[in-house]
Amino acid sequence: MARSAAARSTDRFERKREAILDAATRILNRKGIKGLTLGDTAAAVDLSTTSVTYYFKRKDDLAAACITRGIETLTELADRAVQAQTPEARLHAFLTNYLDTLKGVSCGTASPLPIITELRALSSPRREEVQSTYGRLFRKTRQIFDHPDLAWMSRGRRTARTRMLLEQVFWGGNWLEKFDPEDYPRICDRMVDILVNGIATTADHWEPAPIPMEELAAREGPELARETFLLAATRLINRRGYKGASVDKISAELNVTKGSFYHHNEAKDDLVVACFERSFEVMRKAQRLAMEVPGDQWAKVSSCASALAEFQLSDHGPLLRTNALTALPEQMRKVMVEHSNRVSDRFASMMSDGIAEGSLRPVDPFIASQMLTATLNACGELGYLVPDVRPKAAAAVFVKPLLMGVFKH
Repeated sequence: MARSAAARSTDRFERKREAILDAATRILNRKGIKGLTLGDTAAAVDLSTTSVTYYFKRKDDLAAACITRGIETLTELADRAVQAQTPEARLHAFLTNYLDTLKGVSCGTASPLPIITELRALSSPRREEVQSTYGRLFRKTRQIFDHPDLAWMSRGRRTARTRMLLEQVFWGGNWLEKFDPEDYPRICDRMVDILVNGIATTADHWEPAPIPMEELAAREGPELARETFLLAATRLINRRGYKGASVDKISAELNVTKGSFYHHNEAKDDLVVACFERSFEVMRKAQRLAMEVPGDQWAKVSSCASALAEFQLSDHGPLLRTNALTALPEQMRKVMVEHSNRVSDRFASMMSDGIAEGSLRPVDPFIASQMLTATLNACGELGYLVPDVRPKAAAAVFVKPLLMGVFKH
């Protein structure tokens, strides 16, 4: 009887802990770590803040537990998927498992998945602990590419493809909500088709036209000074996350005083918005320049994607990672998401034209454009993943697999 009572007590503890994590994850996804509080989490589950601290003493402990649980869920999905015999079957199983989980979330039968990239905003030692858990997810997902038929693929290329694939999962929450869960099997098939076969036709070749990096960045006068300021801030925010990029650290990175910082920016949120606006303008500029490239839409899309991948690793890059969106106040975030969607919609328009003229495969242009946006967003990490990669080679290593197929040379 004593053991039975202890078991019931343990069950109650775990159920309450899971409820706290569910509530905190939803807040985390809306407001980021910056907006997550123990008080709001407690209110969401009808507990006092003191009661929540019985489970998680600090906000970072709670955020780390949310993200760790999400990573472990994805690792379980990948572990089941890699039991399949072929890379194509593993890929299909992984995305099917992921979308089935999202369907369960929408139906209330599965716990919500957190925005994984928020782990950058955690403080030590929680950040390192969660990064270790993420490393296990990454290594498990990379097993999708472990097959004799892919022996030609170097470790660096497998690593790049794995990061690109995981970004599709991380980014999916931003656009899959446009669809009813009953459509997820169809969406899964379309995503797998794009990943396996690309958007290029069998007649297309990988020969993107060069777009000078200098054309994508401000080059003189006040614009150059502002570009330098925003570039330094972008690099720091990408590296440390919004929370880790304090005004003191940003000022030190730029070698200016805090007073000088506030002379140019009313608040850190304004700086993040300015960094996003810079990034979106670079992407729009690349699209405009690509539209002037001679040839068909395949030439234009591949040239644009190639230029942006190179920009990410060049002295002018990177672009601000989209995970910084969660740190912005809701109204600011809404405006920045609209800007991001306009960039993706232009890619979709270019792809639609290519499908109509026959230079691109008949894929779903909306889904393909979102997958390309996700790929370009993650490309900034390529230098960390494959340290010896050169900016000029970034597109061939990271973008070409999406456009021409992840299992192709």
